[in-house]
Amino acid sequence: MKALMLLVVLGVAGLSAQTKSDEALIRDSRAQSNAAIARHDAPGIAGFWMDDIHITTSTSAQATGIATNRDRMSQQFNRRPDTVYVRTPSTIDVFAAWAVASERGEWVGRWTEPDGAMEIRGTYLAQWRKVDGRWLIQSELYVPTQCKGSKYCSQRP
Repeated sequence: MKALMLLVVLGVAGLSAQTKSDEALIRDSRAQSNAAIARHDAPGIAGFWMDDIHITTSTSAQATGIATNRDRMSQQFNRRPDTVYVRTPSTIDVFAAWAVASERGEWVGRWTEPDGAMEIRGTYLAQWRKVDGRWLIQSELYVPTQCKGSKYCSQRP
């Protein structure tokens, strides 16, 4: 009985350690994705996405697939050369048995419109999937909660 109890405790401890390791991997990937955005490296951003990535933007625009979303980011960088987005995770929950994780946090975007600098921010939710040992984003949803500094903020584009 003691041997069985020890195996159960070790098994739970091992699962917990794996979850923490997976959480750290996801946080590191998010930081690298933020760095790719800061460099305006659309292929670098796309390197963290699954082939069927689905993104709902703060303006409620939706797009599925790497090519479509990568091109959308490239167009934004061309249109607004000082664009920067930073996503800061507050909670990452890993369900190791299904190789899936939920990331929740806050995001902020900044760029210059013709009438001046602006900042938009809000909350986000991302679904990560572990594929061949690597965590990739399957879906992201961005919800704006504040916008200031430009008439851009007066109504949804």
